[in-house]
Amino acid sequence: MPNYIRSFIPGGTFFFTVVTNQRASLFSNMIARSLLGNVLRDCQQKWPFEINAIVLLPDHLHAIWSLPQGDIDFSKRWSWVKKYFTQYWLETGAVEAKISTARRSEKRRGIWQPRFWEHAILDENDFERHFDYIHYNPVKHGYVNCPHEWKYSSFHRWVKKGVYSRDWACREQEKQTMNFNDINQSVGE
Repeated sequence: MPNYIRSFIPGGTFFFTVVTNQRASLFSNMIARSLLGNVLRDCQQKWPFEINAIVLLPDHLHAIWSLPQGDIDFSKRWSWVKKYFTQYWLETGAVEAKISTARRSEKRRGIWQPRFWEHAILDENDFERHFDYIHYNPVKHGYVNCPHEWKYSSFHRWVKKGVYSRDWACREQEKQTMNFNDINQSVGE
């Protein structure tokens, strides 16, 4: 079995990529999006953390979380989110993908890919690059031409706070697409 190395930085800030099983377009469904939001909020009540940025695409999500001072357990939170989302989603009558006997013996279900990708944010520049990457992701994947056209993103919150202009990173205004080559190794896509 592989030895996964996690970054344990008490009170750290982390970038995550979490993917659905077999890249199923689970979050094209309004009920799935709503359930995930509810489960994330419930998790924040149980174990506080800040969601600095988030984008929800049909088959994956990216987020930046900041943990409370001294807290290192983002894995517990993601495990809880995936478990309870799966439970509630299946209770709606949704069908899960078939999985191997080995995965089933590990008590896994056919909703999420096992594990998740995480990257410890190193400094302010690293935070800004991953923050922009999250908000540009729907454009990168070709779902929209402008980040403001994608509803399922914290981009709108940051426009209201004056961090972004509404037309930030629009393809028709940019002569080329945004480049994130400097962080490709840290985003897990």
